[in-house]
Amino acid sequence: MRSPPDLQRRKGLLAALGLGATIAAPGQARTIASAAAPARPRSDDLRPQEAAPEQVASHWVATSDGIHLNVLERAPALDADAGQARAPTIVLLPGWCMPASIWRAQLIGLGARWRTLAMDPRGQGDSEIPDTGYTADRRADDLRDVLAGHERVVLVAWSLGVLEALHYVYRHGSDRLLALVLVDNSIGEPPAPKPSDFVQRLRRARAATVESFVRSMFAHPLAEAQIGSLRDAALRMPLESSIALLSYPLPREHWRAVAHAFDRPLAYLVTPRYREQSQHLLQARPATKIEVFEQAGHALFVDEAPRFNRLLADWIDSFAGPALS
Repeated sequence: MRSPPDLQRRKGLLAALGLGATIAAPGQARTIASAAAPARPRSDDLRPQEAAPEQVASHWVATSDGIHLNVLERAPALDADAGQARAPTIVLLPGWCMPASIWRAQLIGLGARWRTLAMDPRGQGDSEIPDTGYTADRRADDLRDVLAGHERVVLVAWSLGVLEALHYVYRHGSDRLLALVLVDNSIGEPPAPKPSDFVQRLRRARAATVESFVRSMFAHPLAEAQIGSLRDAALRMPLESSIALLSYPLPREHWRAVAHAFDRPLAYLVTPRYREQSQHLLQARPATKIEVFEQAGHALFVDEAPRFNRLLADWIDSFAGPALS
């Protein structure tokens, strides 16, 4: 088994993205910050500045095929009798080649109320970069390994993570899930996305293509240091492995069927590009929570973090009850 990635490099990436973290090596217990969260924060108070960066911890999860995955975590510091036994756990799944730290505002904001985790999929962020495993089945199994031991999970998946979350449900069922949130990707509803030459551009000029992709994700530009950190993180994975993630050999109908059959609360949060798909999903599944972020980019949870956090908190409260009594 490979050794986990270098801890100093991990700390550097987290710092560049505004997430200092307590790092736990494999086999060590997680260290969670002890600073107390407010007794009952209102959902409109879930802003990134509410928590110091060091309140986000980091630990490893070993997959069933022996790969170390990095997981960021924040949880409120609570007394043992605070009524958290049945509280949801939020798990955040990033998109193509993106690091877990892109969920910074959600780790800090939602983590003030609920235990909140963000995972680096294999080959991404601070997880190991194996030669194999860049398939829908293996990535679904990786997600299963991260969710092991957790119950009442609200799984929030973005971009490529949408497909991987749906395939997880197809492959492993919904028993561990309390709810599923799909963020800004096609789910197999009409209309089909237009053909793209993105893979060809990756092969011709990878660095420039990735940087352009990163910049295009935001309607409100990030600082250059943050753009650079995300670009560099996206370039860690070998080229052919990154292309394999864009080439899952499954028909569009597969994703639609899983979404329609999902037996828990479902939310579909999108930019206008997927408005029509959201309308078709709502017709097929009227209980679905639909929200269109008209002014946001693809990374809508970054562009409109307070709105995104507030919407998720209110929606979770509607079926799970308040996190704190």
